[in-house]
Amino acid sequence: MKIVKIQIENFRLLKNFRLELEDELSLIIGKNNTGKTSILFILEKFLSQSDKSKFHFNDFNNTFKVGLKALIEDPHEIAEIDYKSIGIKLKVIIEYFATDSLTNISTIMMDLDPLNTFVALGFEYTLGYQDYLQLRKDYTEFFIRERDKATAAAAANRNYKSRGLYDLLQNDHAKYFKVSKKSFAYDYNTPTVKEDKYIEVEENTIKEIINFKYVSAKREVTNKERNNTLSSQTSKIYKSAEATNEQAEVIEKFKDRLNETDDDLSDIYQTLFNDIIQNVKKFGGIKANESEIEIISTLKQRELLEGNTTVIYKHDADHQLPEYYNGLGYMNLISMIFEIEILIHEFKREKDKKPSDINLLFIEEPEAHTHPQMQYVFIKNIKKLLGEGIKRKDGENRQLQYIISTHSSCIVADSDFNDIKYLKKLNSNSVIAKGLKDLEKEYTDNGEEQNYRFLKKYLTLNRAELFFADKAIFIEGDTERILLPAMMKKVDIEKPEDPLLSQNISIIEVGAHSHIFERFIEFIGIKGIIITDIDSYYLTPVFEADGVTQKTYPTTGNPVFETIKCAANDLNAHYTSNKSLIFFHKQRKDIAYFKGLDLGWKILRKNRKKEWVSNRKGYLLVLYQMEESTYHARSFEDAFFRLNKTFITDTANSFPSLTTKYLTEYSNGTIDEFALAEKGVGSKPSLAIEILLNSKPDAGGNEFSNWEVPAYIKEGLIWLKQD
Repeated sequence: MKIVKIQIENFRLLKNFRLELEDELSLIIGKNNTGKTSILFILEKFLSQSDKSKFHFNDFNNTFKVGLKALIEDPHEIAEIDYKSIGIKLKVIIEYFATDSLTNISTIMMDLDPLNTFVALGFEYTLGYQDYLQLRKDYTEFFIRERDKATAAAAANRNYKSRGLYDLLQNDHAKYFKVSKKSFAYDYNTPTVKEDKYIEVEENTIKEIINFKYVSAKREVTNKERNNTLSSQTSKIYKSAEATNEQAEVIEKFKDRLNETDDDLSDIYQTLFNDIIQNVKKFGGIKANESEIEIISTLKQRELLEGNTTVIYKHDADHQLPEYYNGLGYMNLISMIFEIEILIHEFKREKDKKPSDINLLFIEEPEAHTHPQMQYVFIKNIKKLLGEGIKRKDGENRQLQYIISTHSSCIVADSDFNDIKYLKKLNSNSVIAKGLKDLEKEYTDNGEEQNYRFLKKYLTLNRAELFFADKAIFIEGDTERILLPAMMKKVDIEKPEDPLLSQNISIIEVGAHSHIFERFIEFIGIKGIIITDIDSYYLTPVFEADGVTQKTYPTTGNPVFETIKCAANDLNAHYTSNKSLIFFHKQRKDIAYFKGLDLGWKILRKNRKKEWVSNRKGYLLVLYQMEESTYHARSFEDAFFRLNKTFITDTANSFPSLTTKYLTEYSNGTIDEFALAEKGVGSKPSLAIEILLNSKPDAGGNEFSNWEVPAYIKEGLIWLKQD
């Protein structure tokens, strides 16, 4: 038995939210403020019985609040037959199997069709019809009182800000909204929940079906002196182990030894407290020995552990140090393991009760305080620990489903790609969850299985942080990677508003394969730029030895042409060989087309047919060299040389990566930028480093002032820095 899907309505950012869960681990990731913690909170509020389970007015989704306000202020009252309860809703879709015990779930089944193996549990905090009427009545009275206050204040020449519906509900929403628990009919063919067909469900029944526990990101661990968080957890571990009878033999031995100690200590106490005992006896009573007392030892195993158990760690073979001497990372990790151990015991439940049918554990942001290597170790080992499920010695075993929410690219990198659930913000009031299995299907359905395998390996091994970025820059190689931070700095100096270096931007090196990432870019909806080369060339006939007859291919008879690289402003330039440009522009190869595009036509987004099309409101900008200083370069290097000839040829600067012969010829005008870029660059990464080494600040202290950023890169960075 397992939870296959969670549906949430009107809770914070989760306006109309669907989350499919895996059999074991579901890894929830996404940028900040995309609802990861909200998922935990709504599960806790509905599935856990605690003081934290109360809802607050700000838990309502903002869009829902606007709709509620319009509903209550509408002069026309809705008839009961047309009214549907509104509010915060959670639906948990459960699938059961032939091997499962149906003792608990059979009481809430709404369909006896043997093919329908699903149950939909519903949890609601909603405004029923009678409460809707009462709220309208109360708000009308509230509105009149506020209007009278404003009138009186105006007459007294005072300012008074009238309160509205939100103010009324801020403290009194619980008067109108009520919690209910239901089992809904479920159409497994659609699949959809039938909200008009349901039965009410008792809380005790829910507990037997679902047991929910969580480890919060707000853990109490600190490394302050005298902090004993870990030590105090030992008593909780003992308490949960005692309740489940999992270690009955050793616990019984522990209790026996405490009883023996009680007897010994009681004898000592008789001597230690004899004086006070005798003084009490002197006060006497009507009868002899009426005020006679004894002081005996009554050691309690739980309290003994809580007050007297100390967690230490070994510094070396001869030294032991208290827990608070350890680093926060290790303390946090150990505390999590302790807490998970406690919760596993609680899932097992007391020895006279069976575990719940479904056991769901939520671990929030386990990476807190831990360095990257420790995060790798955590995710690798937590799978092994929790993968064992809930095992009891009496044979009552259950599967454990667990959700981990994280901001850690290290945890993502070492996880199964198909376990990942990516939360994507649609707008300021709505979030959706996208499983990466859906992305895989999109690639495979289009015959791009190899591209997906490359993407999967690349992201998990190198650039998992892309999942958490707000924006991205896709580059071809080392030159751009080395120089981009400096270029971003220069753009920030020139245009200081919304500085690039203060934004969450990932720089991803993809070589000539940026088109492979196109489905992923669209999938996560990230704003990005692709910086590539126009790669211009022309074709020239290949002749036989006679120099007159053009060669042909033996199999087809087609004429043979040789590809000749050239600058984009060369009169012979006709085509581009750049795979990304050809892909994003519907297989266009003609240079004239690309040279004629301004910035707006280079901004792209996918249309309904899933085709990349030009759109000024798009989220992807594909950049390549543009004409600058009456020259249209083919690559970054010749674009940089053209714009910064004085910088490159200045004898005060040193460029060992540039061949002396060609640099000299370029300096005296014998060759152009294209020739220097093609023949004279010994190492592109070395050239990029040398550009930085030869950079100088201006009189105002602005760095990298003695060279300029090529226009095509500058316009892209300016576009990217805007929201």
